[in-house]
Amino acid sequence: MPKILVADKITPAGVEILESAGYDVDVNTGQTEDQLVELAPAYDGIIVRSASKITKRIIDAADKLRVIGRAGVGVDNIDRDAATARGVVVMNTPLGNITSAAEQALALMMSLVRHTPAADASMKAGEWDKKKFTGSELSGKTMGIIGLGKVGGIVNRVCQALGMKVLVHDPFINPKRAKDLDVELRDVDSLLRNADIVSLHVPLTDDTRGLINAERLSLMKKTARIVNCARGGVVDEEALAEALKEGTIAGAALDVFASEPLPAESPVRSLPNAILTPHLGASTDEAQEKVSEDLARQFVAFFERGEIQNPVNLAVTLKPHLSAFAQLAETLGKFASQVVSGGVSRVEVGCYGEIGRSADDAHVLSVLALQGVLASQTDSRINLVNVGRIAESRGIELNERRAEKARSYKNVLAVKVTTGNAERTVTGTVFEGGESRILGIDESDIDLRPAPWMLLMKYQDKPGMVGKFGSILGDANINIAGMSVGRREKSGEAIVVLTVDDPVPDAVLSSLKTAIDADEIHKIRI
Repeated sequence: MPKILVADKITPAGVEILESAGYDVDVNTGQTEDQLVELAPAYDGIIVRSASKITKRIIDAADKLRVIGRAGVGVDNIDRDAATARGVVVMNTPLGNITSAAEQALALMMSLVRHTPAADASMKAGEWDKKKFTGSELSGKTMGIIGLGKVGGIVNRVCQALGMKVLVHDPFINPKRAKDLDVELRDVDSLLRNADIVSLHVPLTDDTRGLINAERLSLMKKTARIVNCARGGVVDEEALAEALKEGTIAGAALDVFASEPLPAESPVRSLPNAILTPHLGASTDEAQEKVSEDLARQFVAFFERGEIQNPVNLAVTLKPHLSAFAQLAETLGKFASQVVSGGVSRVEVGCYGEIGRSADDAHVLSVLALQGVLASQTDSRINLVNVGRIAESRGIELNERRAEKARSYKNVLAVKVTTGNAERTVTGTVFEGGESRILGIDESDIDLRPAPWMLLMKYQDKPGMVGKFGSILGDANINIAGMSVGRREKSGEAIVVLTVDDPVPDAVLSSLKTAIDADEIHKIRI
């Protein structure tokens, strides 16, 4: 049974789901990096929230580690590059706290324009100063939303209900969708120039780091305010502090920071026109319950059924309608790579028929075929996390071809593997009911149901050959479960593939090659 480390606090309901699945669960929170380096090698999975940092040192030390789960959306506290290099899946729970995060952004926005925190502090100090805390209405103002995902979408709906005009910057929203949502698409600079309130809802990436800097703050209205409940690094905090001091903008509300916990000496701490909260976007009872339970169920699906839900570092995402062909693609890749000699330099994958209509689908199948090739070429763990990186490191080129028509069959998948001195193409299809078949090897037609152990032999076809290899395998107590023959002409060169119940030892392989004078002989493990 998998062993799971819960390194940050999740709800008891999440722990119970894992334990009910029979997993060995250790809740051990508040550990330092050095302590996690010592602990990690014992675990198959690690669960964190935002407190623990899963660094390269920790990942490199964890030989058994297969998955890291973040009970929440942001995964910037996990070294994804290190996880990817080791083939470790990183997954999050993007839906559990979207409502809580949106509500926090809205609460901060309203607090900013009505000076709620300062008025509260004044009242508790024994004062009654109504004029000092005169605020502004949101109705009729212009809202600028950077990132119109699920959280930004909730903010948009509420702002429109309040009578606000909404400007949006999101490169993934097309004009038709913007029209349907009744928002105006703008570039970042135009949005900042025209918005009265700006709310950020983007992940922290190389493109968004420092997105709001001194130059862009200078574009905003002096009466404008900014809200950040996304990721701290999106805003240059020193530039923001300076803009607030100088009156470049009127106010800011921050729930997230570049360094958390926020250092005592941070310049934003002392600003009267800034509202600060300690990363409370997901800190509701409902959100904590949802993300904990969601992640626990994702772990169960991963360890029990091999399902990868909400991954953030896969080369491709497997779609349900491709599942049968996904298995075939990997099988063809494994088969082809084991019947050539030398290191693979190029893999070409052809998708023909219905599976060739979508470039995205063809790419997914190509990557899965590449995964099959690499699985037979290296002892490293190969999966959809690290397949691209390992192929690149080995100088393997991936080419993709597709067409909407296939010869003789509704769909055909072809995998060609090239080495320095050989080339081999294996084709296959999936029949109704999901049964995979290998249809051809190079130019020879064949009808082969893939099996865990197979043996390919290439020789000049003549009477008595079946008896020879049958006797040798029988003497070695290896049962032949099936045989498929492909040849282009009578008494010509034949390709024979046997499915066998057990692996064929090298000594038996050598005897077979000599007995039938084989041009080629390969044992294949799928």
